[in-house]
Amino acid sequence: MHAPPLSRRLALHLLVAVPLISVVLPGCQPTPFHSIDVTGASWGQNFRLRDPRGRERTMADFRGKAVLIFFGFTQCPDVCPTALARATDVLRMLEDDGSRIQVIFITVDPERDSPALLSAYTQAFHPSFLGLYGTPEQTAALATDFRVVYRKVPTGSSYTMDHTAVSYAFDPRGRLRLAISHADSARQVANDLATLLKG
Repeated sequence: MHAPPLSRRLALHLLVAVPLISVVLPGCQPTPFHSIDVTGASWGQNFRLRDPRGRERTMADFRGKAVLIFFGFTQCPDVCPTALARATDVLRMLEDDGSRIQVIFITVDPERDSPALLSAYTQAFHPSFLGLYGTPEQTAALATDFRVVYRKVPTGSSYTMDHTAVSYAFDPRGRLRLAISHADSARQVANDLATLLKG
C-alpha cells in the first residue's frame, strides 16, 4: 500500500491534532490570537532532551523567551523546511523582539538525525535555532505528550517519516499557549508571538 500524497497526509495530520485540542479545551472563548489558543492545557509542559553539544535541555532553560517548537526530521522534503523558513521570517518581522524568541526543532527521527546533522540543519535556517534529540523512547513519550503523531513510511531501501505538521508556542513564563497550523502565514505567527511577548 502506497503512502497518500503529501498534501493529503498533511491534511490528515492537522485533522488529528485539531480535534484533540478541541477535546482538551471545549467551549473556547474568542482570543486575540489567530492560532488555536490552548492556554490552560496541561500537556507538553516540559522535556529533557539533548542539544547538539550533548547538554541536557529543559523548558526552564528558555524562561523569559517565547518558545516555538516544531517536531520534524532533517531529511523531510518540504514540510520541515517550510516551517523553519517561516520561523526565520517571523524572527525578521519581529525585528529586535526576534531575539526574545527561541525556535526549537525536535527530531522524530533520532536514529538518523545525529547531533552534527541536527546542528548543521537548524543553523542553515538561523544561527539561534536549536535542534534537540532524545532516545527513541524519549521521543515517543514526548510526542505523545504533545499530541504529535509520527510514523516511519518505507521508501524502497530507506524510509521517510510522516508527522503532525503543527508548531507549538510557549509564552515567556513557560506556559503552552498556541497550536499553530502549518498553513498559517509568517505574519500571522509573528503577530501572535508579539502578543505573547507583551504579556
